[in-house]
Amino acid sequence: MKRNLKFITLIAVIAVMSVLGACKKDFLGQIPDDALAIEDVFQKDDLTRAFLANVYSNIRSETDHSGENVPWEGLSDEMDVTYVNYPMFTMNTNWTKATTNYNYWDFYYKAIRNASYFIQNANSDNNKITDPALLAKWRAEARMLRAYFYFMLLRQYGPFVMMPEVPIAPDATIEEFSLPRSSYDECVNYIVSEIDKAYPDLQEPKQDIPTGDYNRMNKGIALGVKSRLLLYAASPLVNGNTDYADFKNLDGKQLINQSYDVSKWKKAADAAKALIDLNVYALYKEPLANTGGVYNPAVSLKNVFLSNWNSESIMVKASDVTPYDQNGAPRPAGGWSSWGPTQSAVDSYFMANGLPPITGYNGDGSPIINPASGYTESGTTATATSNYAAGASMMYVNREPRFYVAISFNQSKWINAAGGTQANPLVLLMYYGGASGGYTGANWSKTGYSTRKLASPSTSLLAPVTISPRFEIKMRLAEIYLNYVEALNEYNPGHSDILTYLNMVRERAGIPQYGGGAGQITPPSDMRAAIRQERRVELAFENFRFFDTRRWKIAEQVENGPFYGMNATNGTNNTDFQKRTVFETRVFTKKHYFWNILQSELNRDKKLVGNPWW
Repeated sequence: MKRNLKFITLIAVIAVMSVLGACKKDFLGQIPDDALAIEDVFQKDDLTRAFLANVYSNIRSETDHSGENVPWEGLSDEMDVTYVNYPMFTMNTNWTKATTNYNYWDFYYKAIRNASYFIQNANSDNNKITDPALLAKWRAEARMLRAYFYFMLLRQYGPFVMMPEVPIAPDATIEEFSLPRSSYDECVNYIVSEIDKAYPDLQEPKQDIPTGDYNRMNKGIALGVKSRLLLYAASPLVNGNTDYADFKNLDGKQLINQSYDVSKWKKAADAAKALIDLNVYALYKEPLANTGGVYNPAVSLKNVFLSNWNSESIMVKASDVTPYDQNGAPRPAGGWSSWGPTQSAVDSYFMANGLPPITGYNGDGSPIINPASGYTESGTTATATSNYAAGASMMYVNREPRFYVAISFNQSKWINAAGGTQANPLVLLMYYGGASGGYTGANWSKTGYSTRKLASPSTSLLAPVTISPRFEIKMRLAEIYLNYVEALNEYNPGHSDILTYLNMVRERAGIPQYGGGAGQITPPSDMRAAIRQERRVELAFENFRFFDTRRWKIAEQVENGPFYGMNATNGTNNTDFQKRTVFETRVFTKKHYFWNILQSELNRDKKLVGNPWW
């Protein structure tokens, strides 16, 4: 048994070696003489299963925005990570080609090699034990995982280097390792073809619940990845973007198409609708007790992330969710208040009447208020609710349920009894010197807000500490609905499904739907803007905004320049605090649309060109 364990460790190392080089011959010279042959692994069910589990382990968790785990929120216009010694603080103002933080190019090529090795070796010739149907399913899962890893590369770096089906030998020459990038469209077509090839042998959605293998690749996940992929591929960043006219390989091959193709939106819409038409998933709605099925929007919107493997979940991962609770909770409740929503993120939430409160900004950063919404920034409320105390700013009164689920603001009430009581919850004082606000330490939000979405009321960060276990939601049905309506609106505006599925998201959110019926509000004239705003609100703090602003090609406008919050640094009372104030000035240029590829990677592959303007 010791021999097998040693071998499993050895094979895991070999399988995840960088495809673009490592200590090739020296490493191979260290293989012990008594090691089993690689082919022998795939003759045993337990070792084959273990190898596939190792491939699965390359699905990254994206729960912690603070450190080296995941950068997407802290580098978007949605959030400020309060700690100035963390990488994204520097990257938001001075991001250079040599910046190594969050550079996953090498990581995903290791994952791709690992998956390819499984596909190559886990076959009927090698495997003598596993039944053919199960072996075919495992191979399909590995193929789907490889497609997923390629998509992770594509969304971060743009066009990638497509590796041969059979992994390159670890001791290959640098010339054999040197391969050019494929065009963006070629990359998309390849990923789609791999998903389609894997699809027939993948298991049906939700079949893995009894076994506890919740994150196994299945047909629902496959269609969801395709939906997201094709939506990104249809978007302005890579669909006829002439800014990239000079983005070419060394041989002159164009890497981003230069002609807009509206049919790409149709492909994206069709992919989303195919998942919807499985009729396996439904928006999560939690019925109130003894109401005959009536549900509470706020409870449903919070518990969609807390109720494991609910009707809306498509792709989940067992992850450490402590960061959600720790960074979202205020100090008196044992937390850090370290993830601060920006003022623009706060402004994006609708009013309870379903109308947007802010329609834009003046040159000085002041808001253009929509008078029909009833929104005002003048005065305070004399009435306390379950969401806020009397004296709270009118900015936060009569907002939609998603706002109160997601945003902690000055004089809002905390989500459980920590730091207070059940009858009198903790009231958050976010001004400087307030119990939940600025002080001489580091754990406070520079925007004057903190994220409470994804935090669990069942978690206690005060002694005795208990973290409520739940899955990381990596894909859910609301996203697919929003993918569908966005794509449909671009190629067939006016299609009835646009309002149908957009309204399903709004109905679950507890706000009026668009239309001409009783209780509905007039559909907006700019449906594209309305869909984008709905997406920003519904998917807030779920790692979408970073990629959305880039694929829409608006990051140069919304992520460059002064960023606003409340007067959290200098406001020492409720009145002085409640003023729009610049907390940071960020820099975004064209080069930031795609990630920097490190010079060390360019040195390893002589045909690899870097991304433009770095």
